[in-house]
Amino acid sequence: MGMKKPVIAGFVVAALLAMPVVRTAFGPSVRAADWRNATSRPVGWAPAPADYEPAVVQAYAAKAWGWRGNFADHCWIAVKPAGASTYRRYEVVGFGVEYSRQSIRITDTATPDREWYGSAPKLLQDIRGADAEKIIAALPAAVDSYPYPDRYTAWPGPNSNTFIAHIARAIPDLRLALPGNAIGKDYTGWKVVAAAPSGTGVQLSLGGVFGFMLAGKEGFEVNLLGFVIGAGPGGLSLPGKGRVPGKADWTGKHGDVAIPGPAGGA
Repeated sequence: MGMKKPVIAGFVVAALLAMPVVRTAFGPSVRAADWRNATSRPVGWAPAPADYEPAVVQAYAAKAWGWRGNFADHCWIAVKPAGASTYRRYEVVGFGVEYSRQSIRITDTATPDREWYGSAPKLLQDIRGADAEKIIAALPAAVDSYPYPDRYTAWPGPNSNTFIAHIARAIPDLRLALPGNAIGKDYTGWKVVAAAPSGTGVQLSLGGVFGFMLAGKEGFEVNLLGFVIGAGPGGLSLPGKGRVPGKADWTGKHGDVAIPGPAGGA
């Protein structure tokens, strides 16, 4: 009996890690086959600047384009100072990095909550008013301190999720917990012990391929080869599935509203 328990546990872990592989091999695509034809519709999380005066800070996550969407989410942040006519969207992308273009992309838009190549974003955080203004003031310094502006590696990082996790750690007032499917969020370079992105706990990470996290918002997470298994206040986190049960609104401020297009995962 002593040997059976480790063997069973090993099979359970292997099965969980195999989930995204099986989805890639046999699951239907949730994205357009050609990225040029993928939809990019706003889903309604961000209030129109012309109709909403106070400051807004929102964070989103949507399934990555193509086969990577079976494994990973892409995260970004958008902010609107009080009275501004547009949002400023912050994210990292890999396009052009090989040609010496920086990975950080900052764009101004009236609709920062657009689908990411056909995948509707989940709303991870929504902060408004004076609290949002404080975060917006701290954001430029957090962006400038990102240590990998000229690097991008889809796995295990640094990538788009490494960037958003860095901003979250630099601005604890964001209290931003990222999805388990945000591969790269646990990439902390040579730093083995770091704050959890939400600022409510601590994590240990070995190059983003192995580690643990214990935090008030994230709960307990185990990272194996970049795939996260965990349990926390929001439910379970499973590789290739994300949060179970899945919700479009992680903030609890808007209800589980229907949004157009693929639901963007859990």
